[in-house]
Amino acid sequence: MIIGFVGAGNMAGAMARGWAGQWEQMLFFDPDSDRARKLAGDLGGEAVESNGQLAERADVVLLAVKPGALQQAAGELAGAESVISILGATPLENVQAAFPNVKVGRVMPNVAVEVGGGVLCIAGEFSSEVREKLSVLGSVVELPDSQFDLATALMACSPAYFALVAEALADAGASAGLDEKLVEKLVVEAAAGTGSLMRIRRPADVRISVTSPGGSTEAGLEALDREGARAAFQAAVRASLERMRG
Repeated sequence: MIIGFVGAGNMAGAMARGWAGQWEQMLFFDPDSDRARKLAGDLGGEAVESNGQLAERADVVLLAVKPGALQQAAGELAGAESVISILGATPLENVQAAFPNVKVGRVMPNVAVEVGGGVLCIAGEFSSEVREKLSVLGSVVELPDSQFDLATALMACSPAYFALVAEALADAGASAGLDEKLVEKLVVEAAAGTGSLMRIRRPADVRISVTSPGGSTEAGLEALDREGARAAFQAAVRASLERMRG
């Protein structure tokens, strides 16, 4: 099967890198032709000259344009047989209306698809072959389209929040006197290991198991509570959701 990427931005690029070697061929088109050529060159794909050319050759089209460009892209992609939309805050019915009589699915991934560790919320129509390809990128979760915005605020935005926590911890360690490269390695490896642990144990259970009464972890958690850390992350989710729904 051949997949065509309409748009070569950050998320399309992450999916393409996660899919390297998984498709018969990957085609790319982006108004920024240099960006499409670079991504194609990095991954052994091909940059094409137009959306029309891409639609003629691809078995599956991954739609990764700005939501406001949906109608224009649909007009240029006449003849597409199967479309996967990763457009943010764009309901499945809007994409289906733009592509009548075409098999349309909606996917909301997060950036960890680049390393096969992503989360992908899906709704709509997908062939068994496409579902298999999506599973290569990470955990696939079927959701009602109406729940996509909330899911996005949690799993698509949160890698930035986790990265911010890692940055803050690394900065604190460096300020206390540790080598910057060493600090980053310690924090990143701790985060990766904790993520793996939370796949088999509830987050709250992991927190409790690390927090000895009267110990240093308890002191740190108390400081986070005083500074409003939990409320700040809850506010971040609400803010992301409000932006998507606004």
